[in-house]
Amino acid sequence: MAVSRAAFIRHLKTIGKPHNHHLRPPFSSVSLRFLSFASPEEAAAERRRRKRQLRIEPPLSALNRSQPQQAKPQSQSQSPPYYLNPNSPKLPEHVSALTGNRLNLHNRILTLIRQNDLEEAALYTRHSIYSNCRPTIFTINAVLSALLRQSKYSDLLSLHRFITQAGVVPNIITHNLIFQTYLDCRKPDTALEHYKQFLNDAPMNPSPTTYRILIKGLVDNNKMERALEIKEEMDTKGFAPDPIVYHYLMLGHARNSDPDGIFKLYEDLKGKLGGALEDGVVCGSLMKGYFLKGMEKEAMECYKEAVGENSKTKMSAIAYNSVLDALSKNEKFDEALKLFDRMINEHNPPRQLAVNLGSFNVMVDGYCAEGRFKEAMEVFRKMGEYRCSPDTLSFNNLIEQLCNNGLLAEAEGIYGEMDGKGVNPDEFTYGLLMDTCFKENRPDDAAAYFRKMVESGLRPNLAVYNRLVDGLVKVGKIDEAKSFFDLVVKKLKMDVASYQFMMKVLSEAGRLDEVLQIVDTLLDDGGVDFDEEFQEFVKEQLRKEGREEDLAKLMEDKERQKAEAKAKEAEAAEAAKRSARAAVSSLLPSKLFGNKETDSESKPEGEIQALKEENADEPAPESRESVSAEQTTEPENSKQISG
Repeated sequence: MAVSRAAFIRHLKTIGKPHNHHLRPPFSSVSLRFLSFASPEEAAAERRRRKRQLRIEPPLSALNRSQPQQAKPQSQSQSPPYYLNPNSPKLPEHVSALTGNRLNLHNRILTLIRQNDLEEAALYTRHSIYSNCRPTIFTINAVLSALLRQSKYSDLLSLHRFITQAGVVPNIITHNLIFQTYLDCRKPDTALEHYKQFLNDAPMNPSPTTYRILIKGLVDNNKMERALEIKEEMDTKGFAPDPIVYHYLMLGHARNSDPDGIFKLYEDLKGKLGGALEDGVVCGSLMKGYFLKGMEKEAMECYKEAVGENSKTKMSAIAYNSVLDALSKNEKFDEALKLFDRMINEHNPPRQLAVNLGSFNVMVDGYCAEGRFKEAMEVFRKMGEYRCSPDTLSFNNLIEQLCNNGLLAEAEGIYGEMDGKGVNPDEFTYGLLMDTCFKENRPDDAAAYFRKMVESGLRPNLAVYNRLVDGLVKVGKIDEAKSFFDLVVKKLKMDVASYQFMMKVLSEAGRLDEVLQIVDTLLDDGGVDFDEEFQEFVKEQLRKEGREEDLAKLMEDKERQKAEAKAKEAEAAEAAKRSARAAVSSLLPSKLFGNKETDSESKPEGEIQALKEENADEPAPESRESVSAEQTTEPENSKQISG
């Protein structure tokens, strides 16, 4: 039925009139807010988001709840709260910041990491720092972790310096990655300096993972005393005893052939845990202690107690690997094979992780120790079937075992598989292959591996370079050795011995001009001090053909060139000063400098012409004193005009 417009308006007015007998309650804000969503699920999601936001950023009134409501207002001289103090250290971002466009950026960078394009991932992260979509610290940590896995330490540290300068606040994971990097680079002192700075400045406390990384790295770098001090510091901070930390320390004592230290740590851990050890991670280290003391029976009893059928000990992949290592290195490889088969049968990811990369590395070492290299390569290639991806260290381990046993062809085959696995070789990989090629009388292939290392962006150390040059010289390839010297001299910090070795080789070959050329480059570079002892060495080489004076002439020419260069620099600097003064004088008012020509230009043209006619017939005065007072007196109107 159609309703007229007038009837509809009357109906609205009737509704709008108040009725005393029945008051309509106003609409609540909840109902209005509810009606603004398309579905109840969206409204519930919004409520959850608001609750999370309140937990992350509580209202300002909630920060002062502990104070009484009738307390007097704070004085103005009191320091502001933490959240308003710009001098307070900033806190790292919460995981809730990883939403929206920042989450899309995070996923895109993770895709680049999975594609093994770490260079592009790092470059994309750098470019995004100053964009409208700034990456979170979680995205940056993912890139840093990927670089660490592939041993790209220089790229990792460069990216870390960049984000630090950009003001990105690191979290505990970022600090742990930096500690791990310096420890892997064999720089434990630098890692400890960063740890000390972290304790003093960072607005957060170390985590158990921090102590695990530090203690393991110090043990690997033969810093047992410092590792024990870190463990004591961990105890004083109230952390629960960590069996993995004790496992690393016990391994350190085993490497030092100190079984008493192993048993002491075991009793310490057992006492702190109340006499019961449910975690079997220390079983392997304890077995090594018994083997070191010649107590084979006790070691095998410990093994059966840990992995027996009725055992209640929890064995993780790390615990199994420790037991495997203890068996394989103490002539119990058959037992290690049985245990490895059991581990593979129990492996059921993600529910049960019984094997990992370390398990296969231990078995590869065990097979190689038994001389069963074919089976070692077969086990190495089976990693992918159990969701284990070999890294650079795993490849280097197997390549080293094969090279040390004269199996260069097999080692080159394993090296060829690295690219297919997405693993990049490092300096140690190329050094192994280069040294083995020299042993197999293949100097050209050795030089090719070294050149490939340099072309791939890696930076060989001086020891590898010296081995290369020495190997090439021994087979009479002086030209190749000199070419590598010219290639590396600008990239490495050469020592005196490296310069003298190449000079001596060239001198014995009668190529003294090239010796002087090296001296010329050395004097320009200044990387090594060309002292009297070094000069005497060069003179001795030149004396063989009576060219000792060439060195003095070369040094005189260098001194003259340096003096001329300094004179030209001084002249250029003086010319720049003169041009700057001229530019300033042309811009500033002329009266500040007493420029009469400029003053005359500022006078009216008629006055200038009158003065010229007045003084036309008068002789030029010889001095300012000879001019009479009448001539120096100007008309009154002229003074007014000039004023």
